[in-house]
Amino acid sequence: MMGTPGESTEKTIPRIFPNGPIWSGILAAGIGCTALGALVDLAEASKSVSNALNFYNPTGDLSGKTLLAVIIWLVAWVVLHARWRNREIQSPGKIMMITLVLVFLALIAVFPPFFSLFASD
Repeated sequence: MMGTPGESTEKTIPRIFPNGPIWSGILAAGIGCTALGALVDLAEASKSVSNALNFYNPTGDLSGKTLLAVIIWLVAWVVLHARWRNREIQSPGKIMMITLVLVFLALIAVFPPFFSLFASD
């Protein structure tokens, strides 16, 4: 049976791509943010940690905090991506909630009235 011009006689089956790689990036971002917050608090709590994080004198310990946070983010992303690359995440809301909690904790950790509680004089 012939169809009208432009009409397809074949049924196409949509291909479903796994969403694991997307969610691995989102969760890794939350992990990286929390790592930065933790490093800020650790540097405030300990002068020796602050000195150890001083990778570049003009920026002080900020150079170490940011570099280590980026490394932690990348490692988390690579590990999660390797585990979830072919996976369809069935409950992305749970991952989103965990990510939001991690970002919220990071925001609290870098808030000056909070990290000043740990300041070593």
